[in-house]
Amino acid sequence: MTPPTPYDLLGIGIGPFNLSLAALAHPLPGLRTAFYDRCPGFTWHPGLLLDDATVQVPFLADLVTLADPTSPWTFLNHLRARDRLYPFYFAEHFHIRRTEYDAYCRWVAGHLPALHFGHQVDTVRWDARHALFEAEFTRPAPDGRTAATGRVHARNIVLGIGTEPWTPEPLRPLAATPGLPVVHAEDYLAHRDTLLAAGHITVIGTGQSGAEVYLDLLRHRPAGRERLHWIGRTGAFAPMEYSKLGLEHFTPDHTRYFHALPEPVRDRLVPAQWQLHKGVDAATLAAIHDELYRRTLHGGWPDTVLTPAVHVRAARRTARARIELHLEHIHQQTRTRLTTDAVVLATGHRARPLDRLLGPLEPHLRRDRAGRPRVDAHFRLGLDRSLTGGVYVQNAELHTHGVGTPDLGLAAWRSATILNHLTGRTVYALPARTAFTTFGLHPRTRQVPPARQAARLTPLADGT
Repeated sequence: MTPPTPYDLLGIGIGPFNLSLAALAHPLPGLRTAFYDRCPGFTWHPGLLLDDATVQVPFLADLVTLADPTSPWTFLNHLRARDRLYPFYFAEHFHIRRTEYDAYCRWVAGHLPALHFGHQVDTVRWDARHALFEAEFTRPAPDGRTAATGRVHARNIVLGIGTEPWTPEPLRPLAATPGLPVVHAEDYLAHRDTLLAAGHITVIGTGQSGAEVYLDLLRHRPAGRERLHWIGRTGAFAPMEYSKLGLEHFTPDHTRYFHALPEPVRDRLVPAQWQLHKGVDAATLAAIHDELYRRTLHGGWPDTVLTPAVHVRAARRTARARIELHLEHIHQQTRTRLTTDAVVLATGHRARPLDRLLGPLEPHLRRDRAGRPRVDAHFRLGLDRSLTGGVYVQNAELHTHGVGTPDLGLAAWRSATILNHLTGRTVYALPARTAFTTFGLHPRTRQVPPARQAARLTPLADGT
């Protein structure tokens, strides 16, 4: 059967990155888009929306401003719509609270008709007969059962399925044990009361989420009876690199430079640059030290242990329903055991695998030597030329585009880059230069043009 009128772009997943793309696509005439997400509404790390936690990029790094400051979906327009411009002006907050960023995103999501929540896309295949992608989806009922199924067709796909919490192998059996207080930081707020009732608590992970969880627990425990451990693999409780020139690693200039490097060089650079995006905000480290120092005011030291360079070798549940962690110090190569009542895993997130969703496209996917999908400069997966549509990715290209991949500050630029390439014209003018740093002795052309490819792009409904 001939499929109904296909979309020009189907987005799978509605996190901040695809929400940015939907907002920038909304005013473009003739561009038919739809974005599906399995959740019933927009949500962004609800378990880490702590009262004082801030977004680690300035408020200008919203969904659209750095590509189109005149868009109706800017953060400043959100404040105006809520009659909060003057309070924000006098508050002088360059970095807004995470809860406020979440409220802003939900405001944008509530105004975009192309967003369809409660739709879980299960698989994507290529319909060669009609030269279209075909996506099958289900609509879960409130009780978890499948309420309806369906399929939709599109000329192009954009994947913004995000990341998922990662649990180290030694702790996975305990994390899966019902009733045992071993929770990922992603779910921290939902379990905070239970954790605070525990006698002894261990936080594993020395990144930003680990620091925030540790500080929140510390502030809610009585002085002298904190009974907290904070451990992690990194060699120090290291601050995130936040110098002004250091931040230029999160510019389009650096992204293009990194993408042009040979694959082995990129693979060496990503782990070496961990402190650019995996360290702890200096203000959070200062707040932790201030809280610890305050607790020494009347003499004595707080009952808490902070130890970096520690690896969890094994973990087990004791006969008394406590948790025993087998620890090894990476530098000393010494070992010990720690018995605790509750564990918070601030062990980060990993990109969700694309294989299940794109399984039917596997014969068409081009991969690098490590078996990872190739991603071109326009954020499009490498596919063989028999597929005339494109599959774009958001936050799945760390290995090809570098440390700026998960950074909210590049969301609008990446979305605009995708839309320029998809439409074959400059619908959003992007800056030719974005950094004072010149990356490389022979920098390539700074601005990557849309470069319309007639064989791969279909004219829009308005004939453009």
